[in-house]
Amino acid sequence: MKPAEGAMTLAEMKEFAGFSAATQRYIRRSLDIGLDRDDAMERWSRDVIEAASIRAQARMYDRLPDLRETIPDDSGLGAVEPFMAPLVTVSAFDLGQGRLPTFSAYRFLYERLIGADVRPWLPAAFCAAAALPTLHPDLRRKLLQSISEAAATASGWSNRKPAFFPYWVEKVSDLALPN
Repeated sequence: MKPAEGAMTLAEMKEFAGFSAATQRYIRRSLDIGLDRDDAMERWSRDVIEAASIRAQARMYDRLPDLRETIPDDSGLGAVEPFMAPLVTVSAFDLGQGRLPTFSAYRFLYERLIGADVRPWLPAAFCAAAALPTLHPDLRRKLLQSISEAAATASGWSNRKPAFFPYWVEKVSDLALPN
């Protein structure tokens, strides 16, 4: 790893550490489901309600491979609709879960679920999903207020792939440690 890559990885780790515990948990769970990393049901399901939520999320995330393949190369309107409609739908599901309370948490997750090339499309998808009437008005307000003017109006985006992918870490007992 080059020094610049290490610094960026550390910045990504610090950003993740700044999210609430519930947001961190949801991001790790989502990455397990969306990237087929582990058995999400076994690892994350604490009760029947959470199991149902994981099954629904897995069905929604069945669209991710197509989204990865259809990221528009340019801003031509012909390629936007087949990409944005499913992206907004999946985004609305995740935002509706109430565990991604800000644009930065949403962006962090979606850069990893779909890839770095999705960055230019995330502000529009986030705003569209956050403004849908299916979300509670208080949640809509909170979400839409979380996106900065700089993020919403950026003139360019990095194409650097994310380096830090949060993963479940088993707790280690203090008694098991030597010394």
